[in-house]
Amino acid sequence: MDITMPQLGETVTSATITRWLKAVGEHVRADEPLYEVTTDKVDTEVPSPIAGVVTEILVVEGLTVPVGERLAVVTEEAVATAATKGAAQPSADSATNDEGSIEAPTPVRGLVTSPVVRRLITQRGLEVSEILGTGEGGRITRHDVEAASPAPKKAVTEPKPRMERGDEVIALSNVRRITAEHTTRSKATSAHVYTSVEVDFEQVERTRKAHGAEFREQEGFSLTYLPFIVRAVADALHEFPIVNSSLDAEQMVVHHALHLSVAVDLDFAGLVAPVVRDADGKRLTQLAREIRDLGSRARSKRLNPDELVGGTFTITNMGPFETYMTLPIINQPQVAILATDGIRKRPVVVTDSDGGDAIAIHHVGILALTWDHRAFDGAYAAAFLHAVRTNIETRDWDPELA
Repeated sequence: MDITMPQLGETVTSATITRWLKAVGEHVRADEPLYEVTTDKVDTEVPSPIAGVVTEILVVEGLTVPVGERLAVVTEEAVATAATKGAAQPSADSATNDEGSIEAPTPVRGLVTSPVVRRLITQRGLEVSEILGTGEGGRITRHDVEAASPAPKKAVTEPKPRMERGDEVIALSNVRRITAEHTTRSKATSAHVYTSVEVDFEQVERTRKAHGAEFREQEGFSLTYLPFIVRAVADALHEFPIVNSSLDAEQMVVHHALHLSVAVDLDFAGLVAPVVRDADGKRLTQLAREIRDLGSRARSKRLNPDELVGGTFTITNMGPFETYMTLPIINQPQVAILATDGIRKRPVVVTDSDGGDAIAIHHVGILALTWDHRAFDGAYAAAFLHAVRTNIETRDWDPELA
């Protein structure tokens, strides 16, 4: 069976093979990961559609190929076994010459069987007739193309960083390169402005204490602050819809649907932002489940690329690291991103029922909004943040978990 590059999402037209998890001759089970790919959206493992033996690998690691391209051949177990048993063994007379040495294959000029090799020949500006094929049956291989390619001209290179003994050179991963490209483009595109507000999470904390044990017993994980923040943001976006927009050089689209991208760290190996779709229609428990599920599958490379597109607003959470305030970069083409940081016990001034002031210890954190000044002004950004803060501090959260 031919293994082809799958359609990894509606917007994905090609992908790069980063690693083959099986070699030629090895057995693979149905639905067992066969290879890893990377796109401009995500790294993921792709399973084999059948059980069998990998009999041919057509695309080398590091090569980018379009959807539908043949990647490998997996032969079903019974077929592979029969083919092996039925193969004719060469006789001693045919396998050796008069002097008893094994004959080397004769190179053939111009025989190509792999689409990948054809593309490489075109990229190198070569003619098929110019290349001697040394592969099986005179097939032109990647090594034949490289051997026939003229030596590259020496280019003027920028000075390299000074290195000292013990320094280590690390090649940028594909995720790192894509992140660098996107963040640099965002800083050059959007007029980044930063606004922050201090939020009292004591009302949320009371709800977590009242329902946390039951929630953990039912769901199998802890109830964090993040679902409360997502819920409060969704409601505030209804009040301030321009924050829920996308912007390019010519127009701004104000989105009716609220699809919230939630940034996920890939164990310090990159960053992705899977999307919680229609977040405004989901209660706390449903939001908590979906955020946890997306994060878990992102870290295990099991996300569908479609789950990483279509976001209208992004939230990034540095709270687990107890940071004070983060100023994130806008996730293009969105116009704003909210960062939530560490929530800690701090002394605050509270007003009692008689109007008197007192000092109390509450759970407090900073919410920081990075927004695009091309889309709206400071008063609008501040009003949106104030609405988020009010939702968090004053809402009765208990009914959503009852």
